[in-house]
Amino acid sequence: MQINIVNHSDNPLPAYETAFSAGMDIRAMLPADLVLHPLERAVVGTGLHIELPEGYEAQVRPRSGLAAKHGVTVLNTPGTIDADYRGEIKVILVNLSNESYTIKHGERIAQMIIAKHERASLSPAQGLSETVRGEGGFGHTGTS
Repeated sequence: MQINIVNHSDNPLPAYETAFSAGMDIRAMLPADLVLHPLERAVVGTGLHIELPEGYEAQVRPRSGLAAKHGVTVLNTPGTIDADYRGEIKVILVNLSNESYTIKHGERIAQMIIAKHERASLSPAQGLSETVRGEGGFGHTGTS
C-alpha cells in the first residue's frame, strides 16, 4: 500500500524498524528540547501530514521502550487519524513517572499503525440477544 505523506520536518520519514514491525516509528519535531515533568502532558508535533485511502485509519500508539524505561506514553492511546484528516500529526504524550523526561527533536516518540476498518450502520432495537457473558463487565472473570 502506498500512502502520500508530506514531511515539514527535517526528520526521516516514519519507518518500520524491523522486518516484522507492525508500527512505523514517528519522531518529534521540536524547536528546542521539551522537558516533560511528572504527570505533565504535552502535544508534540511531528511535521507529518498523510493522505490515507478511504476505509483506513492510522493509529498512534506508545513506544514500549519509552513507556517501560521512562514512564512516557501516549495519553489517548490509540490516537486515531481519520482518512479525511490532512492536518499535522500530533502526539499527546504524558509522563507517568516520578522523574522529569526531556524529549529531543528527532526522538522517536510513538508508533503509527495503518489499519483497515469498517463503517457500521446502527439499528435501533428493543433488546439484544442473550449470551453466556451477558452484562459481565470489567473483571467479571476474576484474576485466576
